[in-house]
Amino acid sequence: MKGLFIGTLFLFLGCTTALPAPSENRPPTHEWPQWLGPKRDAVWRESGIVESLATEPLPVVWRTPIHAGHSGPSVSGNRVFVTDFVLETGSVTNRASAADRVTGKERILCLNADTGKEIWSHSYPVEYSVSYPGGPRTSPLVLDGRVYTVGTAGDLFAIDTESGKVLWSKNFESDYTAKVPFWGHSAHPIVAGDALVCMVGGEGATVVAFDLETGEEKWKALDAAEPGYAPPAIAKIAGAETLLVWHPESLNALDPESGSLRWSVPLPARSGMSVTAPLAIGNDIYVSGIGTEPALVRVAKDGKSADFSWRGGLRAGITSGNSSPLVYNGILFGVDMQGRLIASSLADGSQLWKTYKATTGERSKSYATAFLVRHEDKFFIFNESGDLIHAELTEDGYTELGRVSILPPTTKTYGRDVLWSHPAFAHRSLFARNDKEIVRVSLATEK
Repeated sequence: MKGLFIGTLFLFLGCTTALPAPSENRPPTHEWPQWLGPKRDAVWRESGIVESLATEPLPVVWRTPIHAGHSGPSVSGNRVFVTDFVLETGSVTNRASAADRVTGKERILCLNADTGKEIWSHSYPVEYSVSYPGGPRTSPLVLDGRVYTVGTAGDLFAIDTESGKVLWSKNFESDYTAKVPFWGHSAHPIVAGDALVCMVGGEGATVVAFDLETGEEKWKALDAAEPGYAPPAIAKIAGAETLLVWHPESLNALDPESGSLRWSVPLPARSGMSVTAPLAIGNDIYVSGIGTEPALVRVAKDGKSADFSWRGGLRAGITSGNSSPLVYNGILFGVDMQGRLIASSLADGSQLWKTYKATTGERSKSYATAFLVRHEDKFFIFNESGDLIHAELTEDGYTELGRVSILPPTTKTYGRDVLWSHPAFAHRSLFARNDKEIVRVSLATEK
């Protein structure tokens, strides 16, 4: 039912504790080189960060004009990477039930982290018919001198971070006969050893691993009607590194080196909307999508099989729409498709409390969104109104400690303006974008 819209599609999906594969050059904690940060767990580990948000505006380090996009920025070294879309023909209506045909160019931008000035850019022509066609959805991934990006129509690029030179590229549609999903390719890629793992689509190629240096296909796996929107995740489960893939038909565990299937659990997603990245906590895996799909899957001790620990509905777990939940102290925190910030017990899915204070303020609005990032024992919440909130989240409730406006929302949907792009936290700053500009705002204790 295409009238149901899911925003994870774009972006962001939100938060998972699955760790990236080991790398000899593990990024330092002051960087944010991929979606959800250095360890891909939505935890900001820098020190020297403000403990409260004043009512006056935070210091703006720089603002740089850009074009439309749902993708969040990534920060590595002294560089910021972000993607956007320059419209040439067609119109963007942002209707959840209809696709817009547009042409233009997608761009990969490299900016100086200190000044916001452009260092280099790479653009390529695109033509697609998708719902919410206003730009790429996935955040750039930066590793070992290369930046990897996935565009709305499945254009995959590996680019040298210093020069902007394209090292290799793929197109999911032409290389794998993969149909572009209704809401565009939205699953953030992940690094597994010496491979970049992407949700692609096509016969036997729902998920594909590409050599990081050459782009050569290392393996492909799984055969589903469509790839969905959930990013793959990597976690140590039952003592073994495991690649978790949730496509609209099932949750799957694969060997990240070979792509061989270890186990699969049927988990149909309504309208193809597998949304959240699988969230691994020990031998438990939490997934969630539109409607009645929240579920906790428990993996057997030998790692060879899995089954449901519980399956939820609207009153259990979190039916995530535009962001993935995270876990802290055994509690799931996240925003559901009605715009409620919810605390839910991981053990049985029971909802402990819910509030609109971090999103709409007082009432339900379709797919109202907020992105959660934990810093020490508090949370920074960036909501669809462009507000940054500092809050305490516990099993007992939501306590707001401060709030400041960062950027105006610029995407019109459901009768309101929204900002659906996950921010980056690096260099003791917040990096956030809308459809007109990207901004760096200092959150350092010393201004």
